[in-house]
Amino acid sequence: MMDNKSQQYTILQFLKDHTATASMVASKTGIPQKNICRYKRNLEKLGLLWELRKLPCKKTGFRAWFLTTNPENIPTNNQLSLF
Repeated sequence: MMDNKSQQYTILQFLKDHTATASMVASKTGIPQKNICRYKRNLEKLGLLWELRKLPCKKTGFRAWFLTTNPENIPTNNQLSLF
């Protein structure tokens, strides 16, 4: 069984090469989805993970956020700045 750091590293590496929902990552890596959700929150706070778009998940069929850790895929903010 992987420890927390190993699981987080596995998620970082998987999402660097793939865009996927938490359920899809769980299916491909064997890491429990609840763990992925917890790591997702931490990685977002660190600026290492981004939500790209909300679409039907290929695993569950429900709308969910597709995630990435690849900086080349960072979504651009199209909002105008007021200040």
